[in-house]
Amino acid sequence: MAEKSLFIAEKPSVAQEFAKALKYNMKRGDGYLECDEAIVTWCVGHLVTMSYPEVYKPELKRWSFDTIPFIPDEFKYEIIPASAKQFKIVSSLLNRPDVKTIYVCTDSGREGEYIYRLVAQEAHVQGKEQKRVWIDSQTEEEILRGIREAKDISAYDALSDAAYLRAQEDYLMGINFSRALTIKYGPNVKNYLKADKAVISVGRVMTCVLGMVVLREREIRQFSKTPFYRVIGNFNLGGQNAEAEWRAVEGSEYADSPLLYKENGFLKEESANALIEKIKSDPDTAGGSKGHIIKTEKKTEKKNPPLLFNLAELQNTCSKFFKISPDDTLKIAQELYEKKLTTYPRTDARVLSTAVSKVISQNIKGLTNYPVCAYIASDVLKGDAWKNIAKTRYVNDKQITDHYAIIPTGQGFQNLASLSPVAAKVYETIVRRFLAIFYPPAVWKKVALQIGMGKEKVETFFTSFKVLEDEGFQKVMKYSFFKDKDKDKTVTSEKGKNENADDPENDKKNDSEEEFVCGPEFLKVLETLKKGAEVECTGLGIKEGETSPPKRYNSGSLILAMENAGQLIEDEEMRAMIKGSGIGTSATRAGILEKLFRIDYLSLNKKTQIITPTLKGEMVFDVVRYSIGSMLNPKLTASWEMGLSGVADGSISKEEYSKKLNDFVTRYTEKVKVLSNGPQLRKCFDYASAYYRKGKSQS
Repeated sequence: MAEKSLFIAEKPSVAQEFAKALKYNMKRGDGYLECDEAIVTWCVGHLVTMSYPEVYKPELKRWSFDTIPFIPDEFKYEIIPASAKQFKIVSSLLNRPDVKTIYVCTDSGREGEYIYRLVAQEAHVQGKEQKRVWIDSQTEEEILRGIREAKDISAYDALSDAAYLRAQEDYLMGINFSRALTIKYGPNVKNYLKADKAVISVGRVMTCVLGMVVLREREIRQFSKTPFYRVIGNFNLGGQNAEAEWRAVEGSEYADSPLLYKENGFLKEESANALIEKIKSDPDTAGGSKGHIIKTEKKTEKKNPPLLFNLAELQNTCSKFFKISPDDTLKIAQELYEKKLTTYPRTDARVLSTAVSKVISQNIKGLTNYPVCAYIASDVLKGDAWKNIAKTRYVNDKQITDHYAIIPTGQGFQNLASLSPVAAKVYETIVRRFLAIFYPPAVWKKVALQIGMGKEKVETFFTSFKVLEDEGFQKVMKYSFFKDKDKDKTVTSEKGKNENADDPENDKKNDSEEEFVCGPEFLKVLETLKKGAEVECTGLGIKEGETSPPKRYNSGSLILAMENAGQLIEDEEMRAMIKGSGIGTSATRAGILEKLFRIDYLSLNKKTQIITPTLKGEMVFDVVRYSIGSMLNPKLTASWEMGLSGVADGSISKEEYSKKLNDFVTRYTEKVKVLSNGPQLRKCFDYASAYYRKGKSQS
């Protein structure tokens, strides 16, 4: 009997790509492809799932405090009924006598590992050589490399342990905490909402995300706007009018004054008027019409191309650009991957590996066949930047766990025509972000001025101007899908604050300093101004402003907040310890949000992608807050994720992690049983419901 190799993929479309790459003359069977040398088969996502408690004992179907905490010594699994036919086919193929070697080709990540391990477990695979294929894209070259370099599956046992534990953790917390809280508080929630029933769903990541959104909403409600008043001077600089803002710096009569709102404004308008009158009454200002240059500062500022996309950054950008949900972005990214256009989507890395950087010219050369950006790719190849990319911040093996950043493969263009309009735009966005890293920084030339008014107690006005000297990478970011006036998304506002819409990192920047964009000729005039030079003040005025509440999360910013959950932790030592550990993973975050929408805990405005809680969601938040409050804490959720990463890299044993998990579930289930805080929760429900009465706006 001739021995054969069996290749098992996660879904039919991926199996088809493996079959094409192998170049065998295969015939189609029911649920598989076969030839003399090999068999290719597939799962349809998960074929096996964890069994419900009633499978262990029928009496466990009834929700009762007597049957929780439910923590089995050994977990049971079962075939998903809808997938039973394909499981039977796969199981039979895995155990065929002529199959010697099994190549595991499920997605290269924790979840893909789990999908296969469950199948092999329930199919009772024994006595076969099992090899793991680990790839970053579905191009023919990458598939063949993955097969050629496939390791024995035992090399991924620690990753498998982490996958099993993640599932067991979600199962135990979901089963025990959802039952405990529903038994204890379900009637309260049901009666308050006048609903037929109320199941309180709790999840390790889901509940924490609910907490983030509810807390943000309550911050907004409780926010009290503070008006402030800035004093603005208009100065004649080289024949052009220029605005400058007063600040209470050292030497000012108002330095450290309690009348101030920060250093650039007053709490009351009369204080601002008093400053103007003081300046005008100073003889040295000639009635407020004369000032002098205190300081000039000339500098060049460089802005580097942003890092490459990981899934979270792509989801955030697509939420801004196209107003689509993270789940929609993931589906598109998966489609682009399966059509060989881009690399593996479920990645947390924003950099390339050293190995990939050595052959990156292949990707760039391929993009010369992509009409939208062919001229850019050709331009890159004419230079040397791609040859030296390994020495830049865009290549860092230490920042990569499973997969490098999402980049175009330079292949698959035969599939472009089959993309939806939005998917085509997402692809262009990925291509431009990739090609930008081979361009120099954008260079801004800047001149900052300090203008003094008065002699004894000098009051100082600040202004800053800049001009784009070299657009560098920004020339790449002119998207074909925006209208002409919006094509270059790397633009400046009236006040000159950088609003590079393609770089979500800019969301985090301090925009308190105003900068004015000017032409190169005016900048040259400003550069001639010397310290002590007299300038004309054409007017002093007041600009009223007010403090702004925190922004609501949108679908993109919430994904980023989940990825960077460690930053929400106040304890500095703990924050440093879990740096890089978010809540959820790139593979699961979009699905978690979708579930919160589906069970009506959160609401998504599809037009704006703004996310707000529902009344039911706020009530569940309060239930958890006064029972298992730590479930709302990003510190706990991120530390669980960090623990799973420790299991995957072998630094934490599965036994140690499992004990910690079982203790946590037991402790808090028992705590809920003895709680008696119904009246307290009623007050919380009343507080929340006031914001959901008919006609009451949440904004």
